[in-house]
Amino acid sequence: MTQKPPHKVALVGLGKIAKDQHVPSITKSAAFEVGAIVSRSATGQDVPVYETLDAMLTGEPDIKVVSLCVPPQVRFDMARQALSHKRDVLLEKPPGASVAEVHALERLARENGCVLYATWHSRHAMGVAGAKAWLASRKPVSARITWREDVRHWHPGQAWIWEAGGLGVFDPGINALSIMTEILPAPVHVSSADLTFPENRDTPIAAAIRFSGADGLTVDADFDWRQTGTQTWEIEVVTDQGTILLSGGGATVTIEGKEVSSDEALASEYDGIYAHFADLLASRTSDVDLTPLVHVADAFMLGKRLQTEAFFD
Repeated sequence: MTQKPPHKVALVGLGKIAKDQHVPSITKSAAFEVGAIVSRSATGQDVPVYETLDAMLTGEPDIKVVSLCVPPQVRFDMARQALSHKRDVLLEKPPGASVAEVHALERLARENGCVLYATWHSRHAMGVAGAKAWLASRKPVSARITWREDVRHWHPGQAWIWEAGGLGVFDPGINALSIMTEILPAPVHVSSADLTFPENRDTPIAAAIRFSGADGLTVDADFDWRQTGTQTWEIEVVTDQGTILLSGGGATVTIEGKEVSSDEALASEYDGIYAHFADLLASRTSDVDLTPLVHVADAFMLGKRLQTEAFFD
């Protein structure tokens, strides 16, 4: 059987996440290759580089796939433009700056016969599928999420994360929520939240959230961007038949104190994204799960605003 040629991808935005994750995963994939880049600063590339998405859409009619790696505040207009040109679109997480705008994109994709994929890279961490299977036959009683990291290390000089729509500490925190909503066998909802804002920023630097579910299930989430030294990305679920711990951002699984699998954080997560995207393109099916973003929106709606000292990079 003759193998289909790879999909050419227009990579929009060539910042840290695109260079560190998207480009390597596309390069390794037999289903994709970078066909063009949209960036105002990219130089020395082996493919055509365009300063604007409009120029790329006009200049590259044979590129049918667009991967948007730009900040969420500007992603909607670009996604709408690409879908209006009947291009299939991959959205980096979070899929948008609001829930409503992603619903609008979903409608537009459906009207134009396009594939729209709202990605959650942490769901592809090596331990997530096994944890989901283990929990499927058990009843969760309580859960604890601890997601603490150093914003200066992971987002140096990225002003957009502190601006309205940039999510602040929820930019990494939503990764934890994407895992939680994938592995828990029943849904939960936000019941209360405390959001801590630096006095000079529009988005929170820390958040404490309580989730509630059926049969008295509670989940407590602790997000903080001020941790130095060892970073903490953990989800612990206590069930009627034991306790499971995902650490390293979902890479390592420990059951009843015994480590059953281990990997490195982010290892193969974007490989998983592009493998799933290839399947969606083959079946002409969209995947737009907004549950993690809904939890963030609810935390902002229900959250008490607390103020802390100014934060500077």
